[in-house]
Amino acid sequence: MDPLSSISEELAEINGQVADIFRALSKGFQNLEKIKDVNRQSRQLEELTGKMRECKRLIKEFDREVKDMESRNDPDTNKMLNEKKQSMVKELNSYVALKKQYATNLENNKRVDLFDGPNEELHDNNVLLASSMTNQQIMDHGNQMMDETDQAIERGKKVVQDTVNVGRETAEALKAQTEQMSRIVNELDTIHFSIKKASKMVKEIGRQVATDKCIMALLFLVVIGVIAIIIVKLVNPNNKDIRDIPGCLTNLARGMWTAPSDAGG
Repeated sequence: MDPLSSISEELAEINGQVADIFRALSKGFQNLEKIKDVNRQSRQLEELTGKMRECKRLIKEFDREVKDMESRNDPDTNKMLNEKKQSMVKELNSYVALKKQYATNLENNKRVDLFDGPNEELHDNNVLLASSMTNQQIMDHGNQMMDETDQAIERGKKVVQDTVNVGRETAEALKAQTEQMSRIVNELDTIHFSIKKASKMVKEIGRQVATDKCIMALLFLVVIGVIAIIIVKLVNPNNKDIRDIPGCLTNLARGMWTAPSDAGG
């Protein structure tokens, strides 16, 4: 049995869910080492990343529950709960670091060589062409090739600069979207937590209303009993089986019944 159950059922439930995710992450990374296909590795890594996001959400909820109960717990219990939360965070960070390592290796595997080696056939053709040309023609041809090379370099620089600009804009857009998604997730977590708290309050109010109804019913029965005693004493004031209730109208009723007799005497 989870020792957290004696403190809070909700904390015990969250702790169990986090433990299940950690077991799934451990098994997932072990299986990832056996996968050779790059695309399958990428999909497996995405699934593990989703589990880590869910684990992060649960740890946040655990932390909110601990802070909410902090004023009601003793210092030793609060210390134990905080150490438990830190242990969860530490273990999650170890899986995050492992995921970054696998992601880097996966990116290196996908990288391809964009530059080919020298073309031997073209080199041989250039040698044969040069042997049939005069020195001036060779110099002119060389200058032409250098001009073409300079133009190719300038075009390459422009392509690289455009690629860098596009990459920068894409990174900024992804960063903004990531921050927005993070805010949405935090807001959803807060709403979920507020709903759970509201449910607790509704249950407590329901219990209080039920208690108040019982008290009102008991008071109603007491008032009915008192009224019944007063009516009996009014009808039959000489009934000795029913004692007088101090401070009630029975004493006054006895005076009303005995007053005419005293006047006649």
